[in-house]
This record gives sequence, structure tokens and C-alpha cells, in this order.
Amino acid sequence: MDVKPLRYFTEVARHNSFTRAAEALHVAQPAVSMAIRKLEAELELTLFHRQDRQVSLTDEGVRLLTHAERILRAVDDARLEMEELRGLSRGEVRVGIPSMLGSYYFPPILMAFRHRHPNLNLSVVEAGTGSLQQMLEQSELDLAVIVAEEVPEALEARSFLREQMMVAVARDHPFARQLDVALSDFFDQELVMFPRGYFHRRVVDRLAGASGRTPDIGFETSLLPLIKSIVKQGFGISTLLAMVLQDDPDLVALPFSDPVWLDLSIAWRRDGYLSRANRAFVDFVLEQTGTVES
Repeated sequence: MDVKPLRYFTEVARHNSFTRAAEALHVAQPAVSMAIRKLEAELELTLFHRQDRQVSLTDEGVRLLTHAERILRAVDDARLEMEELRGLSRGEVRVGIPSMLGSYYFPPILMAFRHRHPNLNLSVVEAGTGSLQQMLEQSELDLAVIVAEEVPEALEARSFLREQMMVAVARDHPFARQLDVALSDFFDQELVMFPRGYFHRRVVDRLAGASGRTPDIGFETSLLPLIKSIVKQGFGISTLLAMVLQDDPDLVALPFSDPVWLDLSIAWRRDGYLSRANRAFVDFVLEQTGTVES
């Protein structure tokens, strides 16, 4: 089976359109249609429903899509490894980083890595850990930072950072005079939260579930500066990593009475090929945190 029709097939399945698939592939639309017809003839199966310009996968197409994506990942991994062995690739690192770490922890690490490896291309995506994990599993990223306690079987991971989640309040908030904050008191307050899919929100939802409480979320945003601004103005409280709060004089950081710690890991696909460029990045991150790779 030729690999090119499988690429065409997965793009049509992704876009539910022959025309948009052709645009994504930078080929003529008739070439995509012809490739799909030949693939269907070879398999003696109909892979797409075609009705009134609406395209959707048949049951057989759904089954093939799983195999096609796995085959294409393997082909891409093999091509990358062979290029590296021939010395044809300068190397690229595509890494996903959650918002808080992308803003406060990783900038100096990224700059230092680029200084050490000036010939490597570095592409950084900032999003919630849920989205990053999905992008990693779909090979849209090479590496991603995820919460260590939630590493799925499909991923390999190395822990590199343990950081405490702190309660963030304005300086004139009643909590500001306390030494710590009980979970029950925290959930009595109106909260400012990241949307679902961010590890910040996962922590709060997990704590709420364990306490039998429903969070009172007054504001929900993925913009970290906006969260801090809302808290400073007294319109709610939040919980953020200690590193985010340590240099902000307008916010008070308080630990939970029962401290909440997060173990963060850098992860990649277990069944994928980790290029030399990506291995160099993993080693560099572990080196910066004093973690020894085993």
C-alpha cells in the first residue's frame, strides 16, 4: 500500500472535505479525489459517504483512519531518524508548555538552550495540559510538559519540577493576615480560574471533588495577567504556582493548610522516535533542574 493515498485519506477525514484537504496538502483537488478512489478500489471498500457535497467517514473509513495515523507516524519517525543518520537534518524541537510555566519558568531555559544549540529550530506552543497531551499523542508536538500524576500509558515522561500551589489573594483580603488557608475556607470564596483542560483547573476540581464542594467560579480565563489583575482588585481569589507569585508585591501567597504539590514532567510518545534534537532538549531541561536521567 502506497503511503501517499493514506496521507490524502487522513487529511480528507480531518477536514471532512476534499477541497480543504487539497488546500492543506498543497495539491489539486482532483488529485486527492483520484487517490481516494484508487485506495477504495484497492481495498474494495467505500471509505467516505459523499452526499450533497458533505463528506464523512464510513464505518470502514473510521477503522482505517486508526491504522493510517499509526502508519504515517511510523513513516515520519523513520524518515526523521534516517535523515539524522545521514546528517541531513539540522534538528527541530516542537515543545508544548502550560501557560504559567511558559510565562515564568521556561523563558530562561529556552534562551539558554538556544544559546547552546544555535543550529536547532525551537517551536513552542503554549496551551493547557489537556490540549498539549492531545497534540502530543497526535504527533503535532514532539515534547510536552504535563502533570506527572496523569501520565497515560501511551507516553514516556521524566519528572523535572516539584512546585507548590499557593492561594493568591489581594493584600487587603482577610486571608492575607493568615498563615495558611483551609480548603473549606478556600471554597467559600468566589474563585478566578483557568478553563477546564489546564492543570491549574484540574487541581482545583480534584480538591473540590475530594472535599465534596462545588467551586464558585466568578471569572474564568486562560489569561494569567488577567487572573492576577482580578485578584488584585479583590473580585475573587485564585491558586497559582509559587513561582508566579513570588515577585508580585500586590498579591499575597498562602499555602493550603494541607499543602498541595504538583510534580511536572516532560513527556513524549512512547512508540515514537525521539530525535537527537529532542533528546538534547530533554537532557538540557533535566540538567537545569538537577535531575539525573536514568
